[in-house]
Amino acid sequence: MNKHIQAQSTSKKKIFLTGASGNMGQHGMEEILKRDDHFEITALVLPTEKDRQIMEPYINRGVKVVWGDLTCYEDVLRGVTGADYVLHVGGMVSPLADTMPELTMKVNVGGAKNIVRAVQSQPDPNHIKLVYIGTVAQTGNRPAPIHWGRVGDPIKISTFDTYALSKTMAEQIIVESGLKNWVSLRQTGIARMAAAEPLDPITFHTTLEGVLEWITPKDSGRLLANVCEASVPDEFWGNIYNIGGGSPNRLTNLELFEKMLGATGVKDYQEVLEPNWFALRNFHGQWFSDSDQLESIVPYREQTFDQYLEEQIPH
Repeated sequence: MNKHIQAQSTSKKKIFLTGASGNMGQHGMEEILKRDDHFEITALVLPTEKDRQIMEPYINRGVKVVWGDLTCYEDVLRGVTGADYVLHVGGMVSPLADTMPELTMKVNVGGAKNIVRAVQSQPDPNHIKLVYIGTVAQTGNRPAPIHWGRVGDPIKISTFDTYALSKTMAEQIIVESGLKNWVSLRQTGIARMAAAEPLDPITFHTTLEGVLEWITPKDSGRLLANVCEASVPDEFWGNIYNIGGGSPNRLTNLELFEKMLGATGVKDYQEVLEPNWFALRNFHGQWFSDSDQLESIVPYREQTFDQYLEEQIPH
């Protein structure tokens, strides 16, 4: 039996995806394309050389592209028009967002406004299901003993975190839009094996004692596809949920470095990293006491963090 939630309609549903060329977006497209018997995708993508190269194989597999910008309402409207589902994944993310705060606000907040406006302009806005991707960064620094969290905890953005501020403002726009079928899914850290790449300074903005409940790229993509299935209950909409991989994926940042470096043959992380390089506060991250709620409604977990690492290391 297919693990995926099965569609209950014979007609193809039209999905409009922003952020398609990013990590979560690409894995979302991969999963949705497996279900091209009942889904078709239109993606909004910046017309850069890099993005065109990323999108070329997906275009060859049937993905339609609106070359444009989230900050341009007309571009967003072209993608939203005719859509059954709008997956708003796109935006400026850290660490780039940290270096370009004004553009981050323009893209993330302005983009959300354009998405909502475009949905509201449709003949039947309540027919469209809008999925917004928020972030764990919205609840800020959560050191022990407050390292367990849930939706409903205070929004407490870390100092200087323009990214989290912009995502919180964007989420408010979605929640207060007046639309019937919206949901905000607050994304956690997506596992990424980048040991061969230079370390970005944001690596040392984290605290070694900090925690995060990780998710794998494939599970993130699977979630994007699964929320578009017809069997998702009506009660799912109009809520906020935390995305997380559950118990096996709850790690301290120290455990994260030990696992990732260990997978590349480094037995002691202090061979390449010194503890005093890391910040002591003012980042973000928590373990979720409620992430199983999303999994119970829209099952998407099929890969643990350790399984992801095993998959990334050549044998």
